[in-house]
Amino acid sequence: MKIQDTIVALATPSGAGAIAVIRLSGKGAIEIASGCFRSIHGKELKAQKTHTIHLGHIMDGERVLDEVLVSLFKNPQSYTGEDVVEISCHGSPFIQQEIIQLFLRKGCRMADPGEFTLRAFLNGKLDLSQAEAVADLIASDNEASHKIAMQQMRGGFSHEISRLREELLNFASLIELELDFAEEDVEFADRTQFRSLVERIETVLKRLIDSFATGNVIKNGIPVAIVGEPNVGKSTLLNALLNEERAIVSDIAGTTRDTIEDEMVIGGVGFRFIDTAGIRETKDVVESIGIQKTFEKIEKAQVVIYLFDSTKFSSDHDLFQSEIEKIKNKYPQKQLIIVANKVDTIGEALEAQLKVVIPDVILLSAKTGQGIESLTDHLLEFINTGALRNNETIVTNSRHYDALIRSLEEIEKVRFGLDDDLSGDLLAIDIRQALYYLGEITGEISSDDLLGNIFANFCIGK
Repeated sequence: MKIQDTIVALATPSGAGAIAVIRLSGKGAIEIASGCFRSIHGKELKAQKTHTIHLGHIMDGERVLDEVLVSLFKNPQSYTGEDVVEISCHGSPFIQQEIIQLFLRKGCRMADPGEFTLRAFLNGKLDLSQAEAVADLIASDNEASHKIAMQQMRGGFSHEISRLREELLNFASLIELELDFAEEDVEFADRTQFRSLVERIETVLKRLIDSFATGNVIKNGIPVAIVGEPNVGKSTLLNALLNEERAIVSDIAGTTRDTIEDEMVIGGVGFRFIDTAGIRETKDVVESIGIQKTFEKIEKAQVVIYLFDSTKFSSDHDLFQSEIEKIKNKYPQKQLIIVANKVDTIGEALEAQLKVVIPDVILLSAKTGQGIESLTDHLLEFINTGALRNNETIVTNSRHYDALIRSLEEIEKVRFGLDDDLSGDLLAIDIRQALYYLGEITGEISSDDLLGNIFANFCIGK
């Protein structure tokens, strides 16, 4: 990693816009920028105070490239912990490239993906989990994912892990000290207190591991498959949920022959709805392929909405029951929501009968919008929004999840060792491993390969 270089990159999205921001970081950032900047007040940039903004022109020799605002951040009071210069220029792609090429000729190199944040980590401005939260914050597209990313970037998760690691490290030090006095049979670490600590760490780790189920779906969106027989209103329901004509609707059975997907945010949580082909026996080759895709989407979905036509319920409700049981038996791990559509065309007596036969049924009319809110409220019940409201730590990163699982395994070994009254040297082995995995989360223990994999997923300029 060539961290001594001065790097440059466009920090705003590429393309035309009102303004663009070009960022430089490194030992030579201020010197290089100063050599290309002419202040309208005749100021020398490198002589100015940190956290100041200056109006002037970017010059390529005597050629004016643009009128700009230059923001100055001197180390260590900057995002990267190095000297940083940010140039706000006009958003023409031509101007952006002219300025970047000028700085490249003056001694900068193009930043690698995530290199500004990598330098922030290496210079102690962020730990590794906070750095990863920066990428999550940029990618957040709903209130819930934004809230989790903000909490992690501000160090909520890091502080919890660091506290556990520090307490465990203190006891580990005492046990290691016992090994130096093995012949004297001295016990420095109180085994009762140590057991209490191990049990508490186990509880916290299990809570964090369990939170990943919530965090993962909040971060990536919850896939919801809308399934049922042909012509029961699946496409109409999709359109009603999205409040737009996303899917073609007709009275002809088998209109939807492929899956249609779109996303929406409900209560701050992202959902990805999938309209599928109607499930029925058919000789139509194209429709058969669509039905096969329906079952594939059910496999991938976390929630399945089984939709049926309430107007046909009275004559054949045993068939509906058997179809529902088939879905439940085939996908026992899926969250299943039973929805009766077209209730605007049936009477109160049939509605009451529906509720008796299927107590958890949701009654709605996709055509009029009646009952849609009940469905969306029910969808939110699958998400632990209470944890969000209470600002509890929620794990969203699969790397953190894996490290927590491994840490828990080692902590459980320590507890088993205490139960069996194992010697300190054997306990110390498992404690070291637990400390190692906890340290991987925050970056107290890291490797170049690990850092390369993490920051390669960042955008250039961040």
